[in-house]
Amino acid sequence: MRSKKLEAIVIKRTNLFDSDRIVTVFSKQLGKVKIKAPGVRKISSRRGPHVELLNKSSLFIYEGRKLPVLTEAMTIHSFPKIKENLKKSGLAFYVCELINEFCAEHQENRNVFYLLEKTLRRLEDEENFKDIIYEFELNLLTLLGFWPPKKDLPSENTQFVIEEILEKRLKTKKILPLLA
Repeated sequence: MRSKKLEAIVIKRTNLFDSDRIVTVFSKQLGKVKIKAPGVRKISSRRGPHVELLNKSSLFIYEGRKLPVLTEAMTIHSFPKIKENLKKSGLAFYVCELINEFCAEHQENRNVFYLLEKTLRRLEDEENFKDIIYEFELNLLTLLGFWPPKKDLPSENTQFVIEEILEKRLKTKKILPLLA
């Protein structure tokens, strides 16, 4: 089967040439996947608005030579309340960075997908950001096997633990205090 339909959340994007883009999504069916999206940066593109950061979209892809190629896209939910609030956007980008760094490509993990979706919905609707992010970090570490279940991790230590596991500094964590 050379074509597939994915339900996915866009977690990263990189411009390619004049009008193309490489979109990294976390899908329910395949986990983290990089997809080539030809022509989405053109003003006249029908697919462009559907593959913006943080959008949950239904994507149709075709197996290309190196990367899957996006053929069609439709937004399921765009999380507008996150996108219109700078602090919520920064926190959502942090969540996406963690998913991108921790998850390997092409490894299905529905629990992580549901955790990502639930966290974005909570960020959109609730105001207790510190608890939302702490619960996300702890659940992600537990689901991926980096932290034992039911073992406490003080909230002030999560960044240290995460950066020790990744063996590098997080980019978005530095700007979060500026958004307070």
